Amino acid sequence: MPILSIIQYPHPILKTPCEALHQELPGVGQLIRDMQDTLMAHPFCVGLAAPQVGSLLRIVVIDCSRSRKPAKNHGNLVLINPVITHREGEQVMREGCLSLPDYTGNVKRAVAVVVEGLDSDEIPQKIEAEGFEAVVLQHEIDHLDGILFLDRITSLKTDVFRRKTY
Repeated sequence: MPILSIIQYPHPILKTPCEALHQELPGVGQLIRDMQDTLMAHPFCVGLAAPQVGSLLRIVVIDCSRSRKPAKNHGNLVLINPVITHREGEQVMREGCLSLPDYTGNVKRAVAVVVEGLDSDEIPQKIEAEGFEAVVLQHEIDHLDGILFLDRITSLKTDVFRRKTY
C-alpha cells in the first residue's frame, strides 16, 4: 500500500471541518488501509486523521500501543464519524503532530473520554479511553473539525516548543 504524503501547516485543508460519511463511498476502504500504512511508516506516530493526508472525510486511525508511554489502550483503532460523547477531568500534556513537525505544545484536554463511531466494517463502536489514549482521540477528532493543537494552547510564548528531534 502507498505511504501517503502528510499535509503540513499552514495548508488550508487542515483548518477545514470534515463532513460526516452517510454512505459507503468508493475507495474508503483503500484510504483507511493507506492511512494505517502511513501511520506505521512514521516511528512513534500514534494517530492520523484523514485531513492530514488530503481527505475531508471524518476518519481517524489510532494505535497508542506504538507509544513509548506505557498505558492501557485499545490498540489499533479505525473510527469513522467519531464523536466525543463524554469528557471527564482535565490534564495538560505535551502534544506533537505530523502536520506541524517542528513544534510541540502544552495542551489542556480531558483526562477521560467516551467516543462513539463506526469501525471500518461500519459496526458501531463505543471507546472508553483515559490518559494518553484519551488525548490522542481528542487530538485526532479535533483535526476532523479543522482544529490544530496550536488552537488549544493558552500562550504561544510559554506553551509552544521547538522540537529538537522527530
